[in-house]
Amino acid sequence: MAIRNIREYGDEVLTKTCKEVKEMTPRTKELIEDMLETMYDANGVGLAAPQVGILKRIVVIDTTGEDPYILINPRIVESSGEQTGQEGCLSVPGKFGIVTRPNYVKAVALDVNMKPIEVEGTELLARAICHELDHLDGHLYVEKAEGPLQDMTYEDEEEE
Repeated sequence: MAIRNIREYGDEVLTKTCKEVKEMTPRTKELIEDMLETMYDANGVGLAAPQVGILKRIVVIDTTGEDPYILINPRIVESSGEQTGQEGCLSVPGKFGIVTRPNYVKAVALDVNMKPIEVEGTELLARAICHELDHLDGHLYVEKAEGPLQDMTYEDEEEE
């Protein structure tokens, strides 16, 4: 496993649409392991493959520090409610914005064994799913931010 460089806002790779993963290869498994290590090293709660320069539809999310979600070719199939709150991104270091997202989402994806899974989440998990899936289509939260981005202080660093 290795910590990969996180691409930052302004890098063209973050604006591109990712390709579906057709099969699990040793390189793809290594990418997933590296993404998890990179996310934890950066104290994030989510990371999408384009953030490490790979245009594949893969995200990793861990809002609890216990059991990460590995979502391959994920898509949101249901959402409801609304939440507005601070949102940051490992690709936009030191900043956060106020973003409105659904308060509940259900996503379908493939797991690391290419088996179908369903993930339901509310609050932070719902926000993280929406945020990371946006990356797969070349979008960053800064496009949705209400008002200007703000500088993050140490206490704000809990959210990705």
